[in-house]
Amino acid sequence: MNWQARPPGSGEGRPEILPPLAADPRNQPANGDAYSSVEYQGIHQASSYDMAAEPAPRRRSRWASAPATYILLAINLLVFLPMEFRPAVEQWVLDHGANSGVAETGYGQWWRVVSSTFIHNGIIHFGTNMWCLWNLGLLGEPLLGSYGLLGVYLLTGIGGSLLSTAVHPDAFSVGASGAIFGLAGVLIMLLKSPLLPVPPQELQRLRRSVIWFAVVNFVIGGGISLAGTALQIDNMAHLGGFLTGLVLGVPLLPRIGAPRGQFLQRQRLAYGGGIFVLLLLAYGIYRNHSG
Repeated sequence: MNWQARPPGSGEGRPEILPPLAADPRNQPANGDAYSSVEYQGIHQASSYDMAAEPAPRRRSRWASAPATYILLAINLLVFLPMEFRPAVEQWVLDHGANSGVAETGYGQWWRVVSSTFIHNGIIHFGTNMWCLWNLGLLGEPLLGSYGLLGVYLLTGIGGSLLSTAVHPDAFSVGASGAIFGLAGVLIMLLKSPLLPVPPQELQRLRRSVIWFAVVNFVIGGGISLAGTALQIDNMAHLGGFLTGLVLGVPLLPRIGAPRGQFLQRQRLAYGGGIFVLLLLAYGIYRNHSG
């Protein structure tokens, strides 16, 4: 969840991932330039001769299969730990990276739309966001690639920050949940792909799980906001990240099953277009609030 505040006076603990497939050449894409389904599970592809001559392939570690997910978790942790030992946490996050419309449009501190996605206010806020990032990251990184996952995190996090700034510029907010909702939006689109070498029923089940994740968390955030408590959930950041993720997901192909060249081309198109649209949105916010 994205924590928001207004200035004073204003399966057994394991994430769901796509099921393993047998290392059978019949399960591989016909296009030799395509990313393989076996690679998705961290299994080295082997020829029929190698399979007969060697023992069953070993799975790679989770770190090797999803390095970007663990890098993002580590960055969030490294930012969170020193912050917890500071006496005035709210003032510190406002001074050192919280998303703030006043600081961005009034003082040109647009770096806050990125820095705020790595800052959390309290152990519960941090823990719940990191749990969601870990689950969705392990599912999404094999489909997006490591650089692709990092791109989605940053672009959808920025999208969430910008919508939050546009709707309530006088508030400030922190949290990775805009990016987490963005990853959910991308996955909802990618899990519809017929290129994935997974039974349709399993894909539907995974997609429903991601949709329910988004719906339930939107409802929780809206309920807390309506309750009028001092600690608010920034549902605009959630919505902005989610919509950005859906839009990014439209031109993307899943890394598994797609020809490498086509996958990279569509990824460049999606991320390049996303950067352009976000720059236009930032300019529109600036013109609206500074005019």
